[in-house]
Parts: sequence; structure tokens; C-alpha cells
Amino acid sequence: MNSSPDKSAPIRVLITDDSAFMRTALTRMIESDPALCVAGTAMNGNEALQKIPVLRPDVVTLDVEMPGLNGLETLRRIMQEFPLPVIMVSSLTQEGAEETLEALAIGAFDYLPKQSSFVSLDIVKIRDELVAKIKAAAEHHRRKPMGRVTAAVSEKKPSRARPVVCPSIIALGTSTGGPRALQEILPMFPADLPVGILIVQHMPKGFTGPFARRLNNLCHVTIREAEQNDPIHPGTVYIAPAGQHMTVERRSSSKALIHLSNLPEKMLHVPSVDVMMLSAAAAFQSLCMGVIMTGMGADGAQGMQAIYKAGGFTVGQDEATCTVYGMPRACAEAGSLHRVVPLTEIPEQILQAVNYRKHA
Repeated sequence: MNSSPDKSAPIRVLITDDSAFMRTALTRMIESDPALCVAGTAMNGNEALQKIPVLRPDVVTLDVEMPGLNGLETLRRIMQEFPLPVIMVSSLTQEGAEETLEALAIGAFDYLPKQSSFVSLDIVKIRDELVAKIKAAAEHHRRKPMGRVTAAVSEKKPSRARPVVCPSIIALGTSTGGPRALQEILPMFPADLPVGILIVQHMPKGFTGPFARRLNNLCHVTIREAEQNDPIHPGTVYIAPAGQHMTVERRSSSKALIHLSNLPEKMLHVPSVDVMMLSAAAAFQSLCMGVIMTGMGADGAQGMQAIYKAGGFTVGQDEATCTVYGMPRACAEAGSLHRVVPLTEIPEQILQAVNYRKHA
């Protein structure tokens, strides 16, 4: 809404939640950072829609479950009338997960899991996550309008020629912006894709199962939440379950199994892109292809470096089509990417690498 925002001014946030406790808790967390300020609060969707043109916030937080005009309907109206970045605040239930995924498809920037309560043990982590997501949302909105991701010209040339070796497995990592990005590119893969794809998408517990089912209904390839000792089959996409690291054990040239574990402990993200990719690089060496997509932070930088050094092929999403250019940036700065391409060109890069030929 702000046509020429002052980057030195605090990021203005409108909090929308029917719970007075939540409005107070979110206000305290947001205003603990001097770069942010709460422009106002709203008790429901209708009040938020009335206040947005008056308060002109940079970012809106929106409860998924509210009486009257619910979070999804409010989000649709915001996207139509005031295309602002919106962060959903969602309960950790299956219904809450499904509604949150629908919100991301509608155009929400990201979401914050509403824990059982904002207790003292969680408060620092939740506060840091909320602040980081608000800042990322405001930066994204200042860079470009919200809306469907479109292809752009590649920003960098390959760092070296593509390896001749045909990959036997694809290891893909993503975080903020990933659900919408995956929903855009995974339907582009054919059912007879000759390799399996391992995906780590940072999500809270209870979200990855509904996410996999949602994607499976949209795609030609089979998409499922990974389970212990799953054999990795061609034409199947395995999404790491939230709360467990996913690694791969290669028993022979034609047989590989998925292993789920809580180890290593004390990782920032569980599952971790690095843990998955380091495992895939060790098991498959030059036969592993790594793909890093939109997300905050640097998870995946070590894993992509390992794939690159093992002789595997590496591809990163470009800045123009990333919701947050964090994880791909870390890999680009480390010099571990062979290609940097727009989101919609990633499937083509994979299909070319595996020498896919469409059957008549």
C-alpha cells in the first residue's frame, strides 16, 4: 500500500486476533524489536479490513480461526483489496494445518504456529521467528508486488559445465515461501520421472502430512510423507516429516532406504536440509543432484557444498522469484551452484539432468 516506503521507518504491523491475550502477547513480541511497531490491532476480520486503509500497515498478522469473517475469507479480501504481506497465526491441529496451507495457496506470505500457549520456555524462539518473518515479509513486499511467482531471466551463469553423470536421486531443500513454490513446480513433473525426490520443507509437527496429501492431489508423481525404511522409488516425492531428520541409506546401486531419526540433536531446524543433503551426498556421491529454493537462513549451504564437491549437479532458485532469498544466497555466495534459475525453470533443469524423454 505504501508506494514509496521509508526504509528507515519502523515496519508497521496490524495484529488481527479475537483473543485479547494473543493480541497482547504478539504486541509485546513485535515491539521488543526497535525496527518494528504495532500500528494497531483488530478483533476480527471485518475490523481488520476497515483499519487497513486507515492505518496503512506494512504487514498484517491474521488468526486463522476467528468468529464471523474467518481468517481465510479475510485473507482473500486483503489479497483482492489491499495486496499486503500477511502472516497467518495458526493452531497446531490437522484442521489448522489444512487451513494454513490453503492460506499459503491464496497468497499468505508465511505462518506462525500458535503453540498451546506462549509460555516462557517458547517465548524467545517464537518471538525471534515472528520478528524475522515480519521483516522478511516487509522486505519482500518492498522488492516486488505480492502474487503468483513468474519466471525471470537467470541472474548468473553456471559456475562450471554440467556434469555428464545422470543423477539417481534429487535432494531439495526449502523453507519460507516453499509451500507455494512446491505447489507450483511439482505438478510439472511427469508420472514416469525416472528418479525419486527427497524434500525437506521446514514445517511444524502435524503440517507435513496434510501438505503431502494436498500436493499428491495436484501432481502426476506420487507425493507422500516419508516413513521409516521407505524404499526410494522413481516417480515418487518423499517429504520429510516435521520433527524428524531424514537421511538415506544406499544398500546397493538399485536400492536405497529412507531413515528417520531425532539425531543429530539441538539443530535449528528439524528436519534439516543439511542433514538430508549431507546424507544423500555421502550415499550417492556424483549421482546426487541438489536443489535449494526460497527460505530464510542458511540451512542447506553445507549440504549443497557436499553435493557439489562430490561431483553432483547443483541448482539454486534465483533472487527474483524467491519469497526470501536466504538459503539460495548462502549457497551462491559459497560458490556451490552450477545453475541459478527462476523457480519455473527448476523442473526443466531436473528433467534435463536425468535425461528424461517423454514417451509417445
